[in-house]
Amino acid sequence: MAIVGIDVSKSKLDICWLKDPQAMRIKTRVFSNTDSDIRKLNDWLVSQTGKRPEAVRVMMEATGIYHERLAYALYEAGFQVYVVNPQHVHSYAKSFGRRSKNDRKDSVIIARFLSDRQQELPLWQPEPQEVRHLKAMLARLNALDADIHREQNRLEKALVQKASQRVESSIRTMIDALQQERKKLEQDIDNHIDGTPSLKEDRRLLESIPGIGRVLSVELIATMRSRDFKSASQVAAFLGLVPIMRQSGSSVDERPRLSKGGSSRIRAKLYMGSVVAIQHNPMIQRQFARLVGRGKSKMSALGAAMRKLVQIAYGVLKHQTRYDPQWAA
Repeated sequence: MAIVGIDVSKSKLDICWLKDPQAMRIKTRVFSNTDSDIRKLNDWLVSQTGKRPEAVRVMMEATGIYHERLAYALYEAGFQVYVVNPQHVHSYAKSFGRRSKNDRKDSVIIARFLSDRQQELPLWQPEPQEVRHLKAMLARLNALDADIHREQNRLEKALVQKASQRVESSIRTMIDALQQERKKLEQDIDNHIDGTPSLKEDRRLLESIPGIGRVLSVELIATMRSRDFKSASQVAAFLGLVPIMRQSGSSVDERPRLSKGGSSRIRAKLYMGSVVAIQHNPMIQRQFARLVGRGKSKMSALGAAMRKLVQIAYGVLKHQTRYDPQWAA
């Protein structure tokens, strides 16, 4: 099995084929991050390693959007693809006491990381096409919300400063246009879900849970259907809902806090969903009261309510069954 590490940037791909992990014999090459060069990279990997694509393991870091084209192309060509959190590779590199950094050395570290950890790393799988479309529309919706918020702040400033009528009119026109586009995009998201039977059923099941409405249900679908989560705890960790403790002897004893990894946007929506669930979901209501009664802060109990809501949502989707308080309990 051939081991290959790739350091991905916007413009280029630094390749390291780990020919002999024990003797640290390597072969490197640089390609541009373009469709034409990625096709050349596929041919180079096969010709250099002398192996078929399914016998070549290739790993890269998740680098925003720049790794996606490469990951999809390699997957479609039959290579075994791994995409990992850059922080994991960074921590691995620190274990060697590495001080200097460049793209070639990064590709070597990535290859060595794969060689050492390949038995425990999951293979990368592309998201289903319907989920990719949904996530792209949600990202655009979030961008529109940010633009609307900025324009509303500008309008408030213009009114306070008594700016000219022309400036105020321009800002209001922009807000109206953005809000109209937002309404259209929301409708497109609804149409996409209603036109995809599996997503439509997922939404129906999630909205049977008190505390999860139309907005949160879409976010949870896009998250939970984007990868093969093996447990509810994996989803909670992915969303940054796992409590982190810092205790050491008698001098360090901090209050547990949420890890806050993953999307802050989804956590904000889960927070609001949990506030509603505490009022209308008896199971979460009892949990919240029990934790507060034991001396936990309300924020800590709210964090637990967010995790519980995710756990219930995971169970509902896994078993494809509407929420049943008795079953959930």
